[in-house]
Amino acid sequence: MRLAIVTTHPIQYYAPLFRLLAKEPELELKVFYTWSQSGSGAKFDVDFGKMIEWDIPLLDGYDYAFVPNTAKDPGLHHFNGIRNPVLIPDIKKWKADVLLMIGWNFRSHLACMRYFKGRIPILFRGDSTLLDEKPGLKRNLRRIFLKWVYRKVDYALYVGKNNHDYFHIHGMLEDQLLWIPHTVDNERFKGSGVFEQEAKLWRRNLGLSDDDLVLLFAGKLEPKKDPEFMIRLAKEVPDPRLKLIIVGNGKLEGELKRKSTADKRLIFLDFQNQQKMPVVYRLCDIFVLPSVGPGETWGLAVNEAMACKRPVIVSAKCGCAPDLVTEKITGWVFEPGSAGDLKIKAEIENLLNGRSVLVSMGEQAWQRLQPYSYTVAIERVSQLLRTLTVNSQPSTVGNKKAL
Repeated sequence: MRLAIVTTHPIQYYAPLFRLLAKEPELELKVFYTWSQSGSGAKFDVDFGKMIEWDIPLLDGYDYAFVPNTAKDPGLHHFNGIRNPVLIPDIKKWKADVLLMIGWNFRSHLACMRYFKGRIPILFRGDSTLLDEKPGLKRNLRRIFLKWVYRKVDYALYVGKNNHDYFHIHGMLEDQLLWIPHTVDNERFKGSGVFEQEAKLWRRNLGLSDDDLVLLFAGKLEPKKDPEFMIRLAKEVPDPRLKLIIVGNGKLEGELKRKSTADKRLIFLDFQNQQKMPVVYRLCDIFVLPSVGPGETWGLAVNEAMACKRPVIVSAKCGCAPDLVTEKITGWVFEPGSAGDLKIKAEIENLLNGRSVLVSMGEQAWQRLQPYSYTVAIERVSQLLRTLTVNSQPSTVGNKKAL
């Protein structure tokens, strides 16, 4: 079977999945990148506000092509930013048997779905949720439009509960929904005792003691992730044993540093690349993702922290919350706003008086993450592809016995 994958650009979370799929027997894979960036070298990241070059391989171990993008204003910020006149001919020439689309909201991607619907099976991957929806005419019109879009899809590969509900409300039948977990390289983040030793030395260099309770935020310093939560928490809990680390860069960086000047318990670190992140997460006792949205559709940093055996604090606006976070077992979930801030304040004050529970919570976090692995993802994708091979026709979609 020849599987064509259409996505915009190489990213660190999908590259390992593509490599593993390419190793599957009786499967040929080719990824068609539509943004037409080169796969190597530093790129300016608007959200981080700096040049970023990932330090892990993104193009090794699988076949790929960068499809010329003829958009006048190329990019991911608007529908017409991805325009590839040769995308459909290239996929036809390659003689794909199955098409996996990652995202529909670009001109070429939607055109590709429309063209191949009914010709070959179309699988779809996206992690959108209903978390940021607001009632009204705009929502109703969007629902109608999205039901039309997803009629072009044979199977949606949902990442978790919130994503499942999104596909379901937009017309996808249960028989068309297959769980393929959102995952990171769990084993790389779990690593060995070396990471713990490096983190212990780094903590010492940052002036942190074994008596400190350390919370860590890592990500883009942008409004949707609400990194200012860390500053508010520091004000609510003045205990000198509480330390808070904010890792990353972005448009809020200057404002956050100005607001935290007087509190030496707040520590800022610049963007850290992928190879360093297993050590970064080990700087803390608890990882925090306090996003308010819109658009925190999952939060893969939570997977990474849990793979490092760290419990997590996440807001209910994070798509992963119902799947990964069990209250006081693997972490805590709170509603954004003053009531949620007070809940976490109380939890932190309790932990300052007895934190031994954090070790067992870290172990539980690691155990909870086991189904969210590349191994499980590959097994489930391969199972679906074998089903399609047996049935050979998209008309089998909706046949529960096929799965």
